[in-house]
Amino acid sequence: MTSTNIFRQNYKISKQNRNHLLKQTPLVIWLTGLSGSGKSTIADMLEKLLFEKGYKTYLLDGDNIRHGLNKNIDFSDEGRKENIRRIGEVAKLFTDAGIIVITAFISPFKEDRDTVRSLVEEGEFVEVFVDCPIEVCEKRDVKGLYAKARKGEIRNFTGISSPFEQPEQPEIHLHSDNSTLDECVFEIYSFIENKIEISKL
Repeated sequence: MTSTNIFRQNYKISKQNRNHLLKQTPLVIWLTGLSGSGKSTIADMLEKLLFEKGYKTYLLDGDNIRHGLNKNIDFSDEGRKENIRRIGEVAKLFTDAGIIVITAFISPFKEDRDTVRSLVEEGEFVEVFVDCPIEVCEKRDVKGLYAKARKGEIRNFTGISSPFEQPEQPEIHLHSDNSTLDECVFEIYSFIENKIEISKL
């Protein structure tokens, strides 16, 4: 239950002040797709490209977050929702700080992705659907997770025993099974390039 004795504080330094200091417009670049679709690899290379161009970024990855902030959350439907809710709030804080945040999460439920979109300002959320057939994802699966899921050793595994709700109108739709890594990264960068740069002061 939320306390009624909590009041929002207003401070002198605003989000716009931070944007101008960093000389960029913050975004949430939200990569969603099945395990093995290439989300983390694409996110990693995208951040490297942006970093080399002088942008201030941070990458939030599903596995890494579950080693820390979300290590107490399971993989039930409710657990997945809470996982994405927390990440959405973290991403919101990053945008308020003026940072371009890249996320790589399966985030299987449309409602949860839409909730994150609603947390940030209009135009600050870029949904990237990393589309890849499940049979290709299974072939790429160096961790052996799909095989364990098909044996029933992993419960609530997206694409096997838990659904993945495909984005209906993502800003970017990648087909990682027939596009190179460079092509995927360039497609995202081409879309966001004009969004993230502001006039140099």
